[in-house]
Amino acid sequence: TPKWNEINEVPFFDIQLPYELALKIFQYLGKTELGRCAQVSRTWKILAEDEVLWYRLCQQEGYLLDTSISDRSCWKLALKNCRARERTLKTNWKNRIGGVSQLQYELGKILCDVHSCDGVVIAGYTSGEVRLWDTRTWDYTAPILEPVHGPGDAGPRPHVSFVRINSSLAVAAYEDGNIWNLMFGREPIHHYQHNQRIQALALGSEGATVATASGFEVKVESPNDRGFWQTTETFEIQKLVNFLNLVPDVTGSPVTVAAAEDVVYLLKAEDPGKILHSVYGQPVTCLDVSAHEAAFGVKTFGWLLNEPNQILLYNLETSQCLKKMGNSIGDFTCVNLQNSPPNMLVTGNKDRRVRVFDLRKSESLCSLYAHQLGVSAVQMDDWKIVSGGEEGLVCVWDHRMGTKLWEMYARHPVRHIWFNSHSLITANIPDEKNPRGASIVADDLTTHRKHRGIIYAYEFSVDQLAVESILPICRSSYDEVTGYNYNIGLAVPYDSI
Repeated sequence: TPKWNEINEVPFFDIQLPYELALKIFQYLGKTELGRCAQVSRTWKILAEDEVLWYRLCQQEGYLLDTSISDRSCWKLALKNCRARERTLKTNWKNRIGGVSQLQYELGKILCDVHSCDGVVIAGYTSGEVRLWDTRTWDYTAPILEPVHGPGDAGPRPHVSFVRINSSLAVAAYEDGNIWNLMFGREPIHHYQHNQRIQALALGSEGATVATASGFEVKVESPNDRGFWQTTETFEIQKLVNFLNLVPDVTGSPVTVAAAEDVVYLLKAEDPGKILHSVYGQPVTCLDVSAHEAAFGVKTFGWLLNEPNQILLYNLETSQCLKKMGNSIGDFTCVNLQNSPPNMLVTGNKDRRVRVFDLRKSESLCSLYAHQLGVSAVQMDDWKIVSGGEEGLVCVWDHRMGTKLWEMYARHPVRHIWFNSHSLITANIPDEKNPRGASIVADDLTTHRKHRGIIYAYEFSVDQLAVESILPICRSSYDEVTGYNYNIGLAVPYDSI
């Protein structure tokens, strides 16, 4: 039997071709064609199953991108396994098969803000504490973040107003204007203070750049080459900031987009006061930024100008308005551009609708109705949308079919949603930070569960350890998933425990 390294020439109809040249021709074929070619002859089978071809196909489909060809012995099998895993994940998402955990910290009292990055969740509380969970490990252990308190800091600590996290840095801002930049360890690496309350906080998606807005000032802080933190830029603006974003993937000095009432500023070191958009009396209601574009909702007064509320898309390099999308009586309350597929944008509105827009056509691809009190958070990928509402409902949709797959309810508005291929994190954060009757006695350390807010972590992957976080005695022994709807891996009455 000829082996691949013994074949010098490959029969191609009525001519013989060198192996390398035949391989080059086969590189233009897809999986199906290679399968058919493998049935032609023994020589063609060896050629069609060459590792180079299947490694290339694996990379083209976006699997195992950080591997080299020598890492696997059979790339055809690797591709088959990756596709099977993706199908299983999609089925699990659609039918809600997997594990769900509640991330709670009773001593923190009431949840103030939540953010997450790649499965690591950061939460700030009214007790002034900041808590971290790593949902990628089955026991969710993560380092404790401890801001340093001086001798004059006796008495109750201020509430946490904002928390942000990326792959290298965690940031917490407090009601009294203090900001702590925390590495994943005990000690904060940097601390600075604003004289007034912080209205907005932004952390770059990569690296260590932090932007904060307080009063009529936007500050950008980042470490220099030697690791010393400094204020790299300070911008004076005319209005109070409502939304603040750092533009991702910027080379050179950081670029910040700030929405302050009815003005959107593009803040760069070389052009400090640049106004991207301004229409008097038309406030900005939501904002999101990608590497080259900014999308924001604008509230117009339809009864005066006969113009509905819209989403505007601007190019950050040319400062031109590219598109005006939407035609809604309600305000656009959330927009997600950065995490959406290319040329797509997903928005939530007070009129209870989630809308997906195609940026090339400026028209709504689908409009989904849910959330009685309006949409508060939203994210999409190539086939699904996860949306959260002011009433506390989280809905998962298949946007290609326009159908709702499942929903989960918890008290308080959904303020944070993040998902990747196999996990989902949602946070219900109370609007009321000092509820009446929350504590029976003044020095009670905890707050009643119904006032606290909650974070949920869902895990849909079969091979992830998170499923093991359900205690063995509580795990279901029932095999048939059709037996009950909510397949979250817990025991049900007709199980044999």
